[in-house]
Amino acid sequence: MDLTDLAALMTGGLDERMGMEVLEVSPERTRGRMPVAGNTQPFGLWHGGASCVMAESLASIAAASAVGRGGQAFGVDLNATHHAPVRSGWVTGEARAIRIGGTLGTWEVVLTDDAGERVCTARVTCALKRPKP
Repeated sequence: MDLTDLAALMTGGLDERMGMEVLEVSPERTRGRMPVAGNTQPFGLWHGGASCVMAESLASIAAASAVGRGGQAFGVDLNATHHAPVRSGWVTGEARAIRIGGTLGTWEVVLTDDAGERVCTARVTCALKRPKP
C-alpha cells in the first residue's frame, strides 16, 4: 500500500472530515498530521478523542500496509495517555511497530505539537487478516 492507494481509501471517512494528512506509510513506521482547528473540545483545546482517532488511524494504516492488498486490518485495543494541551497549529503522529505477528500487530503512536512537545502516547493493537495465497 502506498500513499496513492491510501488516498483512494480515505475519501468520505472520519479521517478526511478531521483533516488528517498521511505523510508516510510502511508497516514499521507510518506518519501523519491533523490540524488542531476543528478538532477541539469546548474549551478550545485539542480534543483527546482526536488523539485517539489519529492514533488508531495511523496504526490501522500501518497494519493495512503489513497485510497488503486483499488483506484486512482493524483496531482491537487502544490505550492513550494525554500529556499536554494544544491550542493551535498541527498535531503530528508517528506509529512505530512494536511487533507485527501473524494475526496481531501492536504499534506505539506518539503525537507531538508544532514545537515537538509530546501531546499523547498511545498503544494500538490491530487484528491482521492476510489474504489467502
